[in-house]
Amino acid sequence: MRYLGNKDSITEIIKEIILQKIDIQPNMTFFDAFCGTGSIANAFKTICNVRINDNLHCATTYSYGRMNGSSCTFNALGFNPIDFFNSNDEIIEGYFFKTYSPGGSQRMYLSEHNAGRIDYFRQTIEDWYTIGNLSEEEYAYLLACLVESVSFVSNTAGVYGAFLKKWDDRALKDIIFLDVSDGVVSNNPIIKTTGKIEDIIEDVPCDILYLDPPYTQNQYGTQYHLLETLVLNDKPESVSKVTGSRSTREMRSDWSKIYKVHILFDKILAKTTAQHIFLSYNNDGDMSKDYIEAIMKRYAVDGTFECITIPYKKYENWKSRNKKEHFEYLFYIKKKPNDEVVYESPLNYIGSKAKIIPQIKQNLIPADTFIDVFGGGFNVGINSNYNTIVYNDINFLVKDLISSFKTYDTYDYIMYVKKFIEKHNLEKGNKETYIAARDYYNNLPENKKDIRMLFALILYSFQQQIRFNSSFEYNNPVGVRWFNDCILSKLISFSRKIKECDITFLSLDYTKLTEAINFADDCFIYLDPPYKLTTGSYNDGKRGFKGWDDELEFEMFDFIDNLTAQNIPCMLSYVLEHKGEKNTVLEDWINRNNYTYIPLGDIIGISGQPRKEILVLNYDL
Repeated sequence: MRYLGNKDSITEIIKEIILQKIDIQPNMTFFDAFCGTGSIANAFKTICNVRINDNLHCATTYSYGRMNGSSCTFNALGFNPIDFFNSNDEIIEGYFFKTYSPGGSQRMYLSEHNAGRIDYFRQTIEDWYTIGNLSEEEYAYLLACLVESVSFVSNTAGVYGAFLKKWDDRALKDIIFLDVSDGVVSNNPIIKTTGKIEDIIEDVPCDILYLDPPYTQNQYGTQYHLLETLVLNDKPESVSKVTGSRSTREMRSDWSKIYKVHILFDKILAKTTAQHIFLSYNNDGDMSKDYIEAIMKRYAVDGTFECITIPYKKYENWKSRNKKEHFEYLFYIKKKPNDEVVYESPLNYIGSKAKIIPQIKQNLIPADTFIDVFGGGFNVGINSNYNTIVYNDINFLVKDLISSFKTYDTYDYIMYVKKFIEKHNLEKGNKETYIAARDYYNNLPENKKDIRMLFALILYSFQQQIRFNSSFEYNNPVGVRWFNDCILSKLISFSRKIKECDITFLSLDYTKLTEAINFADDCFIYLDPPYKLTTGSYNDGKRGFKGWDDELEFEMFDFIDNLTAQNIPCMLSYVLEHKGEKNTVLEDWINRNNYTYIPLGDIIGISGQPRKEILVLNYDL
């Protein structure tokens, strides 16, 4: 069967690579989530259990029938149906005759003879199945044979989006009912589902997940509408006047839409139960190699990510020849447990804890609510895995940025940012267009400012920092960064995770939090305040917010001591040493109160300077 992106020519290569990576046991399950013609799934049917899925019924039925064909006996039928079909010349002037041939329309998908034969084949198979003479496997196998047979006499260029205006020689040949079985019998179970993988992935138990999604904006439902109608046998009355296509709304896939495919891929990686994940993808695909690597490494056990390049020949015409080499990539990861995945904020926030999340998490203790007192970029809060989370930051603009990732649909968010970038011609290092866009944003009335505009500006600013003047106007200068694949991967993963969390967003002076939240409830307090030894845009006192000084530090110490007196657990992230200067006041306070002190070593900040960060706990581990 001719099918877009089928892996028939490289199946053995892919199989060999997978077997090199994994010691597959018979009780393991291999899940081919976009099975297409079933080439890859079929290669594993004698090795382990197999599950197949696709958005199209014609694909899953073809694959299921192909894989089970060698086991079909047709005992209830009592004869070989392939020989039977090929021994007669019966015709029914049915749906295909009237809809897809000149016999009843202007469409030239099939000759009148072949369309009539197809109607006869389809009706006969359905009759046998209805009266109980075919098992589910036999039914699927005969439909797979029919689909294969049609592909050899269709008057098309390989897909069914349109027919040729002149008859191809192959289309004028009489149809033969072809056998698709490979002669290989398997005793392992084969399970079939038909649906959108993103809707079912959480409910599919599997050990190995193989993904071969669409690479481009080609909609498979449009290209294979005729085969879908053939398999479903539902004879839709309303079809396209020109192409005869059934409605493809239900068959449309977001995997063929740029940026939606990026979002869905992240979801699949996050939600699958599989320990081993393989992705087949083309170097011409909508997702870049860099994006795939960034997103897969987020979910991978360290050191397991791998990309294997498989060269292949692609059809070329005179326009495309010598333009670009074509590759099939096979990506692999061993997936880490979900509670070990680290989500990084798309905001490059000064003092970010993204690099030390595992160390912080291993020192947390159970509670119902996690209160992130100085929320900032929210790297700690979003990775805390508590039932409910309170995010607080005195900078209301930062709070609005973080909450926007939860509020807005992720695809809409990306498209809004992309349109803003395009409208204002934002480019890496382009000072002129950047300043113009920044002025545009700052001069808007407050009720016209969309927080997504600010995010877009941040992406093209110096070190992607969040900096304002005393009037809360964004005043960071232009930088040499942009909306790259790394940021895209962070935005998508972070946005999905934050939407799954129960979060309350506040923008209060932290000393006022107790008036808004009952700390006596089952909660854990996390504090990551500005550091007295380091100065950034968040604590220099020039941004419309008060800075951080000795007085405020002592105030924070008293705040923690009060929590301790109430037996409320809390953790403080702070800097003990920076540029040769040591915070002796902090050290004395820790020792005086006998708090637990955990050194984290040297952390390299945005400035490139190391700082000695510590965790201070008012509880015993």
